[in-house]
Amino acid sequence: MTDVDQPRYVLPNAGDATTVLRRLARSGWTTREGFALTEQSWDLTGNRLLLFGRVPDRETVRLVVLAAARGAGVVAITDATGDIGRSLLADLTRLGPVHRDAGGADLGPAESGDLLPEQRALLDRLAGGETIAAAAAAEFLSLRTANRRIAQAREALGVRTTREAVLAYLNQRGS
Repeated sequence: MTDVDQPRYVLPNAGDATTVLRRLARSGWTTREGFALTEQSWDLTGNRLLLFGRVPDRETVRLVVLAAARGAGVVAITDATGDIGRSLLADLTRLGPVHRDAGGADLGPAESGDLLPEQRALLDRLAGGETIAAAAAAEFLSLRTANRRIAQAREALGVRTTREAVLAYLNQRGS
C-alpha cells in the first residue's frame, strides 16, 4: 500500500462524512472517532486505520496532519473555506491527494495543473535530464519523499513509469 492509497477527506458536514465512512468500512478500513493516535509504531500504513471527526481548531489540524503523515486515513469535518479548513487542506495536500466531496471518485488522468508544485518541479527537473536523486537534492527533498511525489504524479497522470509521467507532463504542459 502506498501513500496515495490512504484516504484523505475534508468534508463540510457529518452527512457526507457518514457516506464516506460507510463506504470505506465496507472496503475493510477500521474507523475510529478522534485524531489522537495511541499506537506505538510510527508507520500505520498497513493498519487500514481511518480516523474521523470535526476539526474546530489548529491543534486538531495538527493531530489530523500527524495521523495522515503516519499513514492513517482521515475524514475531517470542517468548512474548507474558513481559516482552519484552508490550513488543513494546505497541509494535507502536501501529503497527497485530498478529496473534498463524498464521491471521491477517480476522475481519470489529471491535468498538469492538478499536480502538486513539488511534483511539477520534480518532473521539470527530470525532463531536463536530472536524476531523481539530483532533482530531490535541488528541491530540498529527501530521496524517499521525491520518490513518493513522483509515484503520486504517476498515479495522477494515469501512467505506470516515471518516463511516461515525464512525457505526459510535458505533453500536457505544451512543451
